[in-house]
Amino acid sequence: MSTRKAFSLFEVTGIELEYMVVDRDTLRASPTVDELFKDVTGAIVSDVERGDVEWSNELVSHVVELKTARPAEHIAAFERKFADEVRAINAALAKRGRMLLPTAAHPFFDPFTETVIWPHEHNEVYALYNRIFDCRGHGWSNLQSTHLNLPFANDQEFGRLHSAIRMVLPIIPALSASSPILDGKPTGLMDSRMEAYLHHQERLPQLMGSLIPEAVFTQEDYYRTVFDPIGRALAPFDTGHVMDHHFANSRGAIARFDRGAIEIRVVDVQECPGADLAIAEMIVAALKAMVEGRWVSNYLQRAWHESDLLALFKDVIKDAGQATIANKDFLIMFGLMREKATAQELWQHLFTELQDELSPGARERIAHILTHGCLARRILKHAGPDPSAASITAVYRELAACLNDDRMLA
Repeated sequence: MSTRKAFSLFEVTGIELEYMVVDRDTLRASPTVDELFKDVTGAIVSDVERGDVEWSNELVSHVVELKTARPAEHIAAFERKFADEVRAINAALAKRGRMLLPTAAHPFFDPFTETVIWPHEHNEVYALYNRIFDCRGHGWSNLQSTHLNLPFANDQEFGRLHSAIRMVLPIIPALSASSPILDGKPTGLMDSRMEAYLHHQERLPQLMGSLIPEAVFTQEDYYRTVFDPIGRALAPFDTGHVMDHHFANSRGAIARFDRGAIEIRVVDVQECPGADLAIAEMIVAALKAMVEGRWVSNYLQRAWHESDLLALFKDVIKDAGQATIANKDFLIMFGLMREKATAQELWQHLFTELQDELSPGARERIAHILTHGCLARRILKHAGPDPSAASITAVYRELAACLNDDRMLA
């Protein structure tokens, strides 16, 4: 986010969307983002400036990121901008028989034989990760997400925002799960990306903690509780001092004090930018209500331990909207006075309460998700109960068309 000034709570949102480059005929992942960038700019670069939306490389060479060049005051205003850039990339890729593929995981990708780490600028950080963890795994090389960056101007705002984000993180995959298939077959989870992510850094558990961030609400406490253990864990490996502590933090939401923002990382990327931005609007509306104390005070939100929130999160990444939340105290945090509810029912409650905060397009798209289920569930519905490679391929071809046309899967 910009260093121009310290943005206050909910003044702007930074958004990043990640997509796969694949062969148009086979859908096989194509580690050729460097070729794409060279075709467009004339040189192999790590960032392509395109006005309001920029392109960037990622850890692996088949993933390209689209991001807001400057934080967005109105999320909905970027739907057309992202959609236009998707079509521009597809036009460039088409000349080489390639295209973009959405969703948070490639259904056939073999990370042990197909992973190609980005070999160009910033490679020293990626090489360090590869040396420590071996990045040939779904949790490293087969995951695409939407990142939301939300600003804070000072310690007080950080504390209020961080406490609200911790509460909302466990239920986000109920809306966003889009990774039900790995290695050519359903995994039994709606959000296989997050399940793989939970285990991808087990060699150095300090980097991720419990995924749900610790209950720390000042910069000083965050450095002591989060960054200091990360630094100590990395020190024996990072002898060249190439890793920034902000970058090494792998929690589901990370504090970026260098940007004055918290980055949310548990959102699976959807089938089209319109769906991604609708989910972003819904998350922001829920967080804003939490920060403002619409249902309970910030003091009560701070009392939750990360292990209790992680248990809820694990249920939701498995069953998405159909996950049962039997924790009455958690439901009360959102003003839902029930003994238990599904995650989908909780989001329906939040949608009813907050829909006036959303743009018309976001209202329509969130209603679609709440009516038909998260993208993962719709993928499985189209693929069938015991899907063949051909039926999975057909669904993902349709998803590629959804991305290019900026429309949702029915």
